[in-house]
Amino acid sequence: MSSSYNPQAAAEQARSKYRNVTAQLGLLGLDAAIPNGVRSLAETAVAQTPDAYDRSQVALDASIATFESSFDTAGRSATAFNRKIIDLARRNIDSVFDLAESLSNAKNLTEIVELQAAYWQKQFSLLSAQAREVGTLSKLTDAAGEPVKAAVEIRR
Repeated sequence: MSSSYNPQAAAEQARSKYRNVTAQLGLLGLDAAIPNGVRSLAETAVAQTPDAYDRSQVALDASIATFESSFDTAGRSATAFNRKIIDLARRNIDSVFDLAESLSNAKNLTEIVELQAAYWQKQFSLLSAQAREVGTLSKLTDAAGEPVKAAVEIRR
């Protein structure tokens, strides 16, 4: 015997099962009162949420201001450092061209050797001074990043 599918009977059967489950859930007493301690705790948490949000917002704004200030300072320091390096390179190139011009006007080998010796003596002292300048600027550039490093360390 083959049974045929009856949509109306299936729908009635589903409604009947739904009513039975709903009736059983009603018997469980899910509408029980929430204890006063839990209710009080929830109310306190809800009341404190705006304050916590405001404090978090203030801390975030302060962090952003610190980062912006640090990045501005670091940017200015990096720009100053790069300009100094370019200036030093220009001075060194000018010095080489001055040497080349002097060498082209030299009358003999002795004068060429003397010009080169004087150039290198002067250049060594200039390079030492330039290294000190670059070192000082490098320290200033490193110091510009300290607030960011400190802010990151605090949050770890």
